[in-house]
Amino acid sequence: MQSIKIKLPDGSIREFEKDITAFKIAEAISPRLSQDTLAVEVDGVVRDLSYKIENDSSVKFLTFDDEKGKEVYWHSTSHLMAHAIQEIYPEAKFGVGPAIEAGFYYDIDINSQLSEEDLKVVEKKMAQLTQEDSPFVREDLSKNAAIDFFKQKGDNYKIEILSEIDENSQGISIYKEGSFTDLCRGPHLPSAGKIKYFKLLNISGSYWRGDEKNKQMQRIYGISFPKKKMLDDYLIFLEEAKKRDHRKLGKQLDLYSIHEEAGAGLIYWHPKGARIRSEIENFWREAHLKNGYEVLYSPHMGKSWLWETSGHLDFYKESMYAEMRVDEQDYYIKPMNCPFHIMIYKSHLRSYRDLPLRWAELGTVYRYEKSGVLHGLLRVRGFTQDDAHIFCSHNQIEAEIIEVIKFARMMWNSFGFEKLKFYLATKPEKAVGENELWDKAIISLKSALEKENLDYELDEGGGAFYGPKIDIKIKDALGREWQMSTVQFDFNMPERFDMKYIGDDGKEHRPFMVHRALLGSIERFFGLLIEHYGGDFPVWLAPVQVVVIPVSQHFKEYAQTVCDELKCQNIRANLDERNEKIGYKIRDWETNKVPYMLIIGEKEVNAQNISVRKHKAGDLGALSLSEFISKISHEINNKIYTTN
Repeated sequence: MQSIKIKLPDGSIREFEKDITAFKIAEAISPRLSQDTLAVEVDGVVRDLSYKIENDSSVKFLTFDDEKGKEVYWHSTSHLMAHAIQEIYPEAKFGVGPAIEAGFYYDIDINSQLSEEDLKVVEKKMAQLTQEDSPFVREDLSKNAAIDFFKQKGDNYKIEILSEIDENSQGISIYKEGSFTDLCRGPHLPSAGKIKYFKLLNISGSYWRGDEKNKQMQRIYGISFPKKKMLDDYLIFLEEAKKRDHRKLGKQLDLYSIHEEAGAGLIYWHPKGARIRSEIENFWREAHLKNGYEVLYSPHMGKSWLWETSGHLDFYKESMYAEMRVDEQDYYIKPMNCPFHIMIYKSHLRSYRDLPLRWAELGTVYRYEKSGVLHGLLRVRGFTQDDAHIFCSHNQIEAEIIEVIKFARMMWNSFGFEKLKFYLATKPEKAVGENELWDKAIISLKSALEKENLDYELDEGGGAFYGPKIDIKIKDALGREWQMSTVQFDFNMPERFDMKYIGDDGKEHRPFMVHRALLGSIERFFGLLIEHYGGDFPVWLAPVQVVVIPVSQHFKEYAQTVCDELKCQNIRANLDERNEKIGYKIRDWETNKVPYMLIIGEKEVNAQNISVRKHKAGDLGALSLSEFISKISHEINNKIYTTN
């Protein structure tokens, strides 16, 4: 029998018979490995453990500790859930059921509206199916055979998906698990019995393919783990996440609102939310000016030729709003600021002495998002983009990228985020620009990351159509990752807009262009801040930093004097004049998460001092007003955030 060489992650090489399954290799290495392994990565492609390896290959066995292993585990659980639903509701038709960042979902079309109690019934059926431990079995089909199969099942959703696949496409497959069969690329777990502990979390409405013109389906979300403690810990995490939900806290703290009747995905900033936004924007502007940027303002709309020239109408039109006819010309409301910055660049001839140009704008842009994906502040249709563009020469680019990375780290640290992850995203299939330019750009990005001694992961094919990029993800207080900052090359626009500068050789040269966003959008960043802090903002960001509370109306005059002095020191202070009991007022302001309460009673008036209470910490004792102002000013100026 012919043998093949298998290279393992530790670099060792072992020989096995040709056509051996991945599971048999795992079993030969270690019985424990074969038990823990969920799937296998063969030459970079994730496969079922039943996959037969025909040639010399590099192999990595995936467990639940691996992100790709989790994805297989959760995707298989979504199929198990669909199987259970089919058993209970035979008329059910199925949309898509992918693994997501945490868990899975499946879109289903059934005749009845599911409730939370129905989910418990589905869970019980899933538990029964895991006991049967049916294998997940892959079968490859031709397009016509697959369509015929789902026609017999009467599943129009799968037929629609198949109809859009190329006739000669390779890799159309179905997976069978017990009596359930689904269209799926896989891979899957060896059998349903591998799925140990699971919980169906909630139900929401979901339009087929995210288009509100299509039928609304029911989307069931769930999570699963191989160990009970993992599930228990995750459910505790979910409870904490619910408490921090920016939509709930935004309403409770009166920060913002959304009015569907006036326009979906559009944010109304209330006075308290607007105060926080002002602090964010003021800090943003000061930081940019200190780091060598100039601030720009640009229009909200422009003629169609701008977007034709930039390539947005070729590559991005589905996310743009429809054109407006003005003076017999088509105008588009802007989805991005970059073409306007280019117009400013082209307002006169540039020299190499002008470069680099660092231009930043908090520009409000508008992008069409399908209603099914709108989500509070995190996914909106109108938002203010923390945007900047750097125009520089080829020999300046690496230094500029290094400076942007340093700037991003400073910004995130200032807002209390210490844990950052970096990703280098390379050329996608659909792209513009010569390969040589892509290679040079990727080398520059990679070199900048390495010179800053930063660990990073490769995101193969994850770049934009116009250039490679560095993405920065941050971790919040709950350990969740958020994609925020981006540093992105652009070979497209300098060429399309015929941008030039005169070099030191007297000749015309094409500048490099870098798109750069640090906080992303102000709206999404605000949603993140609310959830990260749980609405308990650091003093420098808090919309109300101090509330002055007289014990009774007899002490209002002194309380007013204290409040006025705080305001004179640029401290955001309120006077609580309500004719309510002191205990009620304290509880109310504690609920509103105001950092400090100053209690004024007879003792404070006589001593001409104040009694200080801190949010969560309680009574801090008596201080003179000057001592308190010194203390809180230090916290504000140094952006100190403490939890109690």
